[in-house]
Amino acid sequence: MKINCPLVTRVLTNFIREESQKAGFERNIIGLSGGLDSTVCAYLAVKAVGSPSVFGLILPYKDYDQEGVSLAEEVARILGIEVETIDISPQIDAYFSGHPTDNHVLKGNKMARERMSILYDYSARLKAMILGTSNKTELLIGYGTIHGDMACGINPMGDLYKTQVRELGQYLNVPEKILRRKPTAGLWPDQTDEDEIGLSYEELDRILFKLVDERLTADEVIRAGLEEKKVRRVAELIRKAEYKRKMPPVAKLSERTVGPDFLYPYDWGK
Repeated sequence: MKINCPLVTRVLTNFIREESQKAGFERNIIGLSGGLDSTVCAYLAVKAVGSPSVFGLILPYKDYDQEGVSLAEEVARILGIEVETIDISPQIDAYFSGHPTDNHVLKGNKMARERMSILYDYSARLKAMILGTSNKTELLIGYGTIHGDMACGINPMGDLYKTQVRELGQYLNVPEKILRRKPTAGLWPDQTDEDEIGLSYEELDRILFKLVDERLTADEVIRAGLEEKKVRRVAELIRKAEYKRKMPPVAKLSERTVGPDFLYPYDWGK
């Protein structure tokens, strides 16, 4: 699972620059959380298009993750990018005052979608391409919110497992405190990804790599020495999250249906 960090950096910075330009954007915008994924993505964006062309948004809810806000501000200072902080509490509280719930997941999904709504508004205002920060681990097990943190214009991070993102972060000289920090989406106080998933990212990535990249069956992975209960759970998570990794299916009525048949790239005719 080790990656060639110089090569990966070159591929991803070219991807950011070229895919943004194909869609008519010279700038990039990213939601900064103070976490590893958004930080590494911001470092790559600055390498791709330069600090003046990268804009960061910090979108906290109340004081749920003050450490994350401070780290996001530090990242913006290190990279020299423009950043703005918008508290999403008024919008979230207004909605749930009329539609109350004690369900953390419902509240967290609403926060994630509100953040992405603001990012898309700023994308239009600034004419900036939104960079996604969902890594391969999250995409495979569906650990993300549709039209929330999983939404974006382009995603440079989506073919890197979480442990590989950390490896790349070390190469890019991301601050050590961000590399060591427990991953959290900041959706409720003291929430961490690994507690919610029930596995460490190291365990999860080992299983995913064997199931997906090495194309082993669950039985083969178990025979290779990994714990059966965890392997079967991860395989089921992958299966259940398939719908999150696809565009909504279009009912086919004509010979040229968008998706199944109409597949021209968006620079068609240039």
